[in-house]
Amino acid sequence: MTTRPPEPLAPDTAPPASGQPPEQDGLKAGLKNRHLSMIAIGGVIGAGLFVGSASGIAAAGPGILLSYALVGALVVLVMRMLGEMAAANPSSGSFSAYADRALGRWAGFSIGWLYWFFWVVVLAVEATAGAVILESWVPAVPQWAWALIVMVVLTATNLASVGSFGEFEFWFAGIKVVAISGFIVLGGLAIFGILPGSDADTGFSNLTAHGGFLPEGPGAILTGILLVVFSFMGSEIVTLAAAESPDAQRQVAKATRSVIWRVGVFYVGSILVVVALLPWNDPSIAKKGSYVAALDAIGIPHAGQIMNFIVLTAVLSCLNSGLYTASRMAFSLGQRGDAPRSFVKTNTRGVPQAAILASVVFGFVAVGFNYLWPDTVFQFLLNSSGAVALFVWLVICFSQLKMRGIILRESPEKLVVRMWLFPYLTWATIGMISFVLLYMLTDEKEGGGRSQVLLSVLVAAIVIAISFVRERSRRDADSLASR
Repeated sequence: MTTRPPEPLAPDTAPPASGQPPEQDGLKAGLKNRHLSMIAIGGVIGAGLFVGSASGIAAAGPGILLSYALVGALVVLVMRMLGEMAAANPSSGSFSAYADRALGRWAGFSIGWLYWFFWVVVLAVEATAGAVILESWVPAVPQWAWALIVMVVLTATNLASVGSFGEFEFWFAGIKVVAISGFIVLGGLAIFGILPGSDADTGFSNLTAHGGFLPEGPGAILTGILLVVFSFMGSEIVTLAAAESPDAQRQVAKATRSVIWRVGVFYVGSILVVVALLPWNDPSIAKKGSYVAALDAIGIPHAGQIMNFIVLTAVLSCLNSGLYTASRMAFSLGQRGDAPRSFVKTNTRGVPQAAILASVVFGFVAVGFNYLWPDTVFQFLLNSSGAVALFVWLVICFSQLKMRGIILRESPEKLVVRMWLFPYLTWATIGMISFVLLYMLTDEKEGGGRSQVLLSVLVAAIVIAISFVRERSRRDADSLASR
């Protein structure tokens, strides 16, 4: 680890001319406030909420509400910490740049590349998921071709301009938000027996009528946490995107403060509707999926196709934002000398073209692995990136512990967002994340938490080792040059 002189805690560019939006080292401030607002709202709604909640309900029964609430609280705390740092110093590298400053070059390098790796694997997962839905609608086009088409279209969107990315994401996220809001409203009306044509007026009796609120015991809450925690990944994207908006500080502060109601409404609220409408052990939940089963229960026609469209939208949104996020992290790594310098170059539209293309190439490779070796190579990629989300949250916590002092010392006026009860809640969050990681080690089934943690730790150790070797080589080169 090298000792570097302190850097000013300030945006990376000089103030813009009057009336002109700021730019971040070649990136153009092309994201409008409405783009950032919708990215912030829709960013917490991943495809995992729609397709993964059934397994959580099966494992924990109505108690899955507590699992979602606990993980939601964890996300709120982590986002508060990240918001504190991002509002003070908006950066396209977000938590990776803050870790670099607070913890050392090894931390920024390691978590940046691990996060990039995570999103590259997600690209493959989501492209395949979208292709499955599209092939069911147009079977004449093979699944691999649909995956290719989806990747090419969204790559073109990201290459066009950051504004085109924002516009696509605005509508993708908007559809998700409208769908979840409509589901909650219709479900709520049905629960209280005031939805015309529905006979699902059970009130909230299903929460306790089939073995109690915790039919599988209190331990099932922890099992539920393992099943739902990764569906929350993506809420941090708004802090990366804010660096390409005209009013980054205000947008980050706004997104950070609104995360509580976003998690409460979209996750806890929608799952409450599902488990109130249906018995938790209803076979239709596992067979059709939790949201389709609930829509069927209240008499919504063509529920399956409606939900397929919404899931496809969520998948495309995740692909769009995943490619954006991976490329901006690669861009930031290039800025700090931790990735090829070509990643920093932007075209006339302010887009880091090489960073986008490099990310999508590895995404295509991962898609190929998914089709050629789904149970070996691709399963390894999935498992080895499975715990990265929790590693990212831990790094955010440790970075914030140190960055609070740096901000107060250098630019106290920029501390417009503050972590609550600092440092006690920060340490409590570290303890909660560490507990989840340790509990994952008890999940020994194939592809379960144990293998995810161990393989993710292995990959993290390799990346950290590379970072120390690079630093040692850089130090030796500097020493030789100074002689």
